[in-house]
Amino acid sequence: MEKTTIKLKISEILFEVLEHNNFEIRDELTARDVDGWDSLSHMIIITQIEENFGIKFKLRDLNKLKNMGSLVQVIESKL
Repeated sequence: MEKTTIKLKISEILFEVLEHNNFEIRDELTARDVDGWDSLSHMIIITQIEENFGIKFKLRDLNKLKNMGSLVQVIESKL
């Protein structure tokens, strides 16, 4: 799956969970950059990503997540 497709799916998940699209998907994007992305919504986002991509994150995968770019890389490695 291409990175642009992965980012598009992530963007759709973020919009659904956060109920807004006041953000731009870029590799440097972090939760701090997005209104409403708190610890609870983070867990919902991770769960939605797992379901939508048919993957399961391990703790070491989650520890690698620093920004959107690293999230895309982890998803790519699991597909």
